[in-house]
Amino acid sequence: MDTASLTGKDLAAALNVETTARAQALTEQIGRAPRLALIVANDDPASAWYVNSLKKSAANRGIDCDTVDLGADASADTLRTELSVRSADPATDAIMLQTPLPAGVSLDDVSPAIAATKDVDGVSPLSLGLLTAGSAGFAPATAEAVVELLKHHGITLEGRHVAVVGRSNVVGKPLAQLLLAENATVTVCHSRTTDLPAVTAAADIVVAAAGRIGLVTGANLGPGAVVIDVGTNESADGSIVGDVDPESVRGTAAGLSPVPGGVGPVTTALLMRHVVIAAEQAGRTADTAPA
Repeated sequence: MDTASLTGKDLAAALNVETTARAQALTEQIGRAPRLALIVANDDPASAWYVNSLKKSAANRGIDCDTVDLGADASADTLRTELSVRSADPATDAIMLQTPLPAGVSLDDVSPAIAATKDVDGVSPLSLGLLTAGSAGFAPATAEAVVELLKHHGITLEGRHVAVVGRSNVVGKPLAQLLLAENATVTVCHSRTTDLPAVTAAADIVVAAAGRIGLVTGANLGPGAVVIDVGTNESADGSIVGDVDPESVRGTAAGLSPVPGGVGPVTTALLMRHVVIAAEQAGRTADTAPA
């Protein structure tokens, strides 16, 4: 069996063209570019690389990006204050809190300070609650990227059994909600799942999002399964690899998303689209506010 490469580059490019056009139109309408506040509180090299990537992508889309570096020793109070100030600032359309956070500070400690209307990566409890309820709000971009990538490659979700390996609040749990909204049947797997290979082998689609190199192999799959690899792990030689062993999967899986080049570029493109949507919604709210 030939295993198709489910790349995200074409989808990301199409999303970026649309976002750039919408950002330009909005800039002409309101007299300023959409603005993203990117809050950073770490000295992690991988995080710094990603922040630079986001800033470059924003600039290419016509989005202003304010990077606020609070330092790797920032307290939860400092983070909450900055997030609250940005949430109340009418000149800030969107907020993204970059991880990892300082030692002793969890996302649960600080994410409630992000206004849901500006929470473009869907990390706050309110955003996650809106997603679960099927209400308007921003889904975490990586979770949304998985669904959009599958649709882009013509993979049917309705009625299919999807095994999601990983239960984080930024990928696994929100992805399950998005897949349910597409009428898929979803099993969320984790470190305590009994006989994980049996669960994944029974699935039509397997999403690996646990952050463990080589977690999913060809032996864990049923013939013809589709595999989406969300993992971004640093290997011993310094290269970025996913959670799937690609060589063992080829010939068994019908399709596999590469790392890098699969979910990643779609995630960034969706984040930028979320920023413009947040700015559009803020503009409509301002237009309808009483004088």
